[in-house]
Amino acid sequence: MTALGSGVHSGNDDPGGAAYINRDLSWLEFNARVLAQAEDESIPFLERVKFAAIFSHNLDEFFQVRVAGLKDAIEAGATSGSVSPREQLKLIGSRVAELVAQLSQLWRRQLQSALSDHGIRVVSVDTLSADDRGWLDSLFDDRLFPVLTPLAVDPGHPFPYISNLSLNLAVIVRDPVNFEQRFARVKVPPLFSRFVPLPDGERYVPLEGVIATHLDRLFPGMIIERWCAFRVTRNADLSLEEEETDDLLSAVETELRRRRFGKAVRLEVDSSVDPADVALLHEELELGPDDTYFVTDLLDLGGLWSIYALDRPELKDEQWVAVTQPLLQQIDEDEDVDLFAVLRQKDVLVHHPYDSYTSSVEAFVEQAAADPSVLAIKQTLYRTSGDSPIVKSLIRAAEAGKQVATLVELKARFDEQANIAWARALERAGVHVVYGLVGLKTHSKVCLVVRAEADGIRRYVHIGTGNYNPKTARLYEDIGLLTANPEVGADATDLFNSLTGYSRAVDYRRIITAPVGLRRRFLELIAEEAQHGANGAITMKMNALVDQPILDALY
Repeated sequence: MTALGSGVHSGNDDPGGAAYINRDLSWLEFNARVLAQAEDESIPFLERVKFAAIFSHNLDEFFQVRVAGLKDAIEAGATSGSVSPREQLKLIGSRVAELVAQLSQLWRRQLQSALSDHGIRVVSVDTLSADDRGWLDSLFDDRLFPVLTPLAVDPGHPFPYISNLSLNLAVIVRDPVNFEQRFARVKVPPLFSRFVPLPDGERYVPLEGVIATHLDRLFPGMIIERWCAFRVTRNADLSLEEEETDDLLSAVETELRRRRFGKAVRLEVDSSVDPADVALLHEELELGPDDTYFVTDLLDLGGLWSIYALDRPELKDEQWVAVTQPLLQQIDEDEDVDLFAVLRQKDVLVHHPYDSYTSSVEAFVEQAAADPSVLAIKQTLYRTSGDSPIVKSLIRAAEAGKQVATLVELKARFDEQANIAWARALERAGVHVVYGLVGLKTHSKVCLVVRAEADGIRRYVHIGTGNYNPKTARLYEDIGLLTANPEVGADATDLFNSLTGYSRAVDYRRIITAPVGLRRRFLELIAEEAQHGANGAITMKMNALVDQPILDALY
């Protein structure tokens, strides 16, 4: 077994030295394996393009959160751990530079040429014919020019704010009259596709190239001396002083506004950039050479999602079609399955994305919302989709007069704004909404349905590892339990009472919760297997393993 974590083993170190792999360097190796998928020629081609986009997106989040956190630790003077934050940043910078160069090489030597082989060509504006250039001129005048805002830097115009993850052009212009040189910034508008399709439907031009070709329209009468593309990543991690706030919703909204103006933590720039331009960006963004990554070819290959979205099924994995769990399959085509009748007979375990999320979890909440015998629905929401069927079911249930309560976790990273919007929509429908717990992040996925039946009140429960999100349920492996077990129902009731009201930890019958008893129970289970020596066995599946006592116990 290999344990991945941070820090140094607190007991006897293994012969190899430090017992644990640094958390952040470990994550970079995970992302390197994502990039390896983009390099794997046995994978359908557009799936490789997708993995390149995922790699880029992952790296953006890594800088916004992990690198930003290390920079905050340096400012705070933190020195704990086997590797100091400053040393970690050096190691990260070195590894990221290697990975970025690897991605650029992959794009230039393989993906771009292979795209062309499949009739999808990403071309430079410089290679276009006069007819193509004329078509781009019309496109620029009609659609791009009205929304672009060139911002010059001079004594009357301070250096503009560069928004997080935006793609920009740094433009150096010269006045032909007084010969003064000025720096200007043009933001590439994110509302347009990253790659502009030409009329033949086969060739695509990077959007920044289209804008750069028409800089004379944005700076009429000026001499365009040079330009380069650059991109800035900012600290996007929320910093809530939860113990000092009386209103968690207002505190999160305030922090979201601050997030827009977080400190810059990374500069990506075209490798052909003039050194003077880099120096200016360093000065204005308060960044240094160690924070700068020079990119050959295209910046922000996360934009390859638009190429992956092309309707070319022959270049993608065959679409997986989930199956309905056998216990939930219709016997009569004209009658929907009565999930409550099924669960009264037997628990149902679903394994997504292989078992259908729509005919299990979504159907469970939808049926509860429509059933006149259902008295109450209580549910946690961590991440959900923009058109969430489950949220719509909860709203319908509340409008039908049922008691509906939800805990909407406002601190779900990068989904905070969406969760605030959902919470307000639920409140408008009469749902009782709780905005998470101060000092904790509620990550449990639980739905409790209370139903009046002939023999009394019965409780039905869904407990799962995923999110109540139909999109990710088609992508990620998760399990869910649907049950009418009375003990699980009683536990879910106690859990929601502790989440929505004032109560101390209770002794649950069947469930284990963190931060109260989960670690203790895991340690007991690990100790039990350790007693069996060579006959002991532990299998664990998780996104990450960073808890120090658990790591120590596994060693």
